[in-house]
Amino acid sequence: TIAVRICSRVKERPGPLGSKGAKSLRPPIKSDSRGFKFGNYANGGRDAGKSAPAAPSYPSNGPPPAPGQMQAQQQQQQQQQQQAEEESDLEDDDSGPIEQVAIEDMDGPARPQTKVNVEDFDLLKVLGKGSFGKVMMVRKKDTKMIYAMKTLRKAALVKRNQLLHTKTERSILQSIKHPYLTSLTYAFQTPDKLYLVMDYCGGGELFFWLKKDRRFSQQKARLFAAEIILALQELHKHDIIYRDLKPENILLDLEGHIRLTDFGLSKEAVTGAGATGGTKTFCGTPEYLAPEILENKGHGKAVDWWSLGTLIYEMLTGLPPFYDQNMQRMYDKILNAPLRFPSFMSAEAKDLLTGLLTRKVGDRLGSGPSDAEEIKSHPFFKGIDWEAVLRKEVQPEFKPPNRLGSMDTSNFDVEFTAEKPVDSVVTTTMSETQRNKAQFPGFTYNADTIDEDHKGN
Repeated sequence: TIAVRICSRVKERPGPLGSKGAKSLRPPIKSDSRGFKFGNYANGGRDAGKSAPAAPSYPSNGPPPAPGQMQAQQQQQQQQQQQAEEESDLEDDDSGPIEQVAIEDMDGPARPQTKVNVEDFDLLKVLGKGSFGKVMMVRKKDTKMIYAMKTLRKAALVKRNQLLHTKTERSILQSIKHPYLTSLTYAFQTPDKLYLVMDYCGGGELFFWLKKDRRFSQQKARLFAAEIILALQELHKHDIIYRDLKPENILLDLEGHIRLTDFGLSKEAVTGAGATGGTKTFCGTPEYLAPEILENKGHGKAVDWWSLGTLIYEMLTGLPPFYDQNMQRMYDKILNAPLRFPSFMSAEAKDLLTGLLTRKVGDRLGSGPSDAEEIKSHPFFKGIDWEAVLRKEVQPEFKPPNRLGSMDTSNFDVEFTAEKPVDSVVTTTMSETQRNKAQFPGFTYNADTIDEDHKGN
């Protein structure tokens, strides 16, 4: 297997992910390396392995905009870029050879799988779409269960060197089962496409609700944070760092519980909190990058706790702590600016955030050998029954609106849900050689078969 880097290792930081231009902050039309504007079911890192779009110009003075306020200036630019990417992915790429990346040993030893294909599902609604494919709400015909199905075009994945990215994503979705992590139920493929069928979370993105409310009460933010901590703790137990924690990557179910999604930027086999046993890949979302990532000194599990601090701060105030419209100025603030708090923030919240947003990795809350346990014991979480939270026995303060039960899509963008759900025909004209190189051995997965094998054991 030839390793393909999905995050750029860079010596200089002209923009996020080693890009040539600055990445626009808080884009109202959310686009990433998978090209999905909405429905963030493990979409992957934003613009990983390719140049990010140049950010629109904003005044350097004046208050920063709240999430979503950039829409008027950005919408046309984002749509034009999206259209160009879609057209580009349907053309032959004659610029050079495409390296084959086999997804080998993904499932361990070969084993029989009950075959599942797209014909086994009713396609109900489009939740999101982009240059790599789309996400749809589907219903399995025999069980009537509702899922989110993501389709990815192999030609586009190969062209943009996203194969290792896809392997990481699929591996984590399959291997780790946890109440607060999105999990995989089925995976299958055709000669032209990959299909991932996973949990459907009808409550939409946390980003949507934070934008609507401007900021959350401490009680509301505290339970969200507790569930996120348990999700990150589970990943860390498996030596996985997440590296892209942000409101856009947190889905809500119809009961108001969180589900962490988008594992494309995750890194497996990371054993330490800092550089030792870690990685030096420069990737993530600008507002949430830990200082050690910006300094390219190597990083480990502690980057997730920095991002958690940034997220909690944003939930309580409405903006990340070091937010700036200018990318380089924001990087400088992350590295050097003092942490400031609004007067309404509680002493417990200030102390928690001071610990999580400590620049020296060894002193950061959560960086010790007990990992998440350091954070869970902080006074901010006093009174939290962590076992009850894990069992989803703590009732969320907020429950998303639900008009149609498990099939409700009202918390997703009508721009997509109004479209007719179809499994689009791939019209790419790749040569036979390129087509053969786009195959994905070991991709198929059926959780029903696995569960059946374990019955009676």
